[in-house]
Amino acid sequence: MPAEWHPHRRCWMAWPSFEPAYNGRFEAARSVHANVARAISQFEPVVMLANEEDAALARTLCGPAVEVRAAPIDDGWFRDSGPTFVVGGPKDGAGLAGIDWDFNGWGGRAPTARDSKIASHVLAREGIERIGAPFVLEGGSFHVDGEGTLITTEECLLNANRNPHSGKREIEQNLREFLGVEQVIWLKGGPVDDVTDGHVDMVAAFARPGCVLALHCEDRSNADFATLRENRDILRNSRDARGRAIEVIDIPQAPASYIDRTGGRLGLSHVNFYMANGGIVLPWYGAPEHDEAVLAIFRNVFPDRRIVTVATRDLLYGGGNIHCITQQEPVATIA
Repeated sequence: MPAEWHPHRRCWMAWPSFEPAYNGRFEAARSVHANVARAISQFEPVVMLANEEDAALARTLCGPAVEVRAAPIDDGWFRDSGPTFVVGGPKDGAGLAGIDWDFNGWGGRAPTARDSKIASHVLAREGIERIGAPFVLEGGSFHVDGEGTLITTEECLLNANRNPHSGKREIEQNLREFLGVEQVIWLKGGPVDDVTDGHVDMVAAFARPGCVLALHCEDRSNADFATLRENRDILRNSRDARGRAIEVIDIPQAPASYIDRTGGRLGLSHVNFYMANGGIVLPWYGAPEHDEAVLAIFRNVFPDRRIVTVATRDLLYGGGNIHCITQQEPVATIA
């Protein structure tokens, strides 16, 4: 699997369709989806999948720059339900394939009758080779550097609601076999109230080989303090597949915000961004001092990329952010 900075042919997304998941923000979340799609379309083609009955609305909100295709889906978290694209053939390093993971709705939390089949549907329609993976995995649960290193979390991949009969060694072997990685770095977990059981794309992301952006918290009273500190310590004490020490860049966690007075905390993480061709599409939470400080960090880390911010707070009521709703399709060759 190439890194996310490998050139993209296009970005795939899916239209929000399961209203109960969004805690009263369903229509607002659809608008955020459209805004994200339009932002990414400034850098690369975007294909939005939508159920037949939603296609007209999706086209209206997304505008002419986004291609909307009718397809049977349960909801819009395409990073997890869609295929993970891999490149490289045994002879000349060319070719594209899609891994079709066993998607079980984050441990049975969501309907999967359509989403469990959407990867196969897309790959067949596009004429892309399908690689069936006989175990549960979601695209948001891992990040790769394209040079043999993968980061993930124990909270998610070792959770009994995913692959209860597989231990860490077997899961690592699956990751190596299907994604072409050599080194797996296991972080502790994700933020509290994360319905994905600690997807790594909420807490850590490769910025370039040997460099990871990590969600960070200085407040010892914060429920995430211990987990995020442990994640950072693990990264700092790890080496990648090429033997490099990991450079860790702290990304401050946004001030806590809650679904309602009795509900869980929103997953306000700027690490959950999308890296497009020549650009970054970055979550924006409406906390001016905090958001601007994070934007300054991203501009320093990615001086050659144009950074576009999108207000995504309403999307978080459904449990995810920009990275969760997108899936890059890489150009089908590697150096």
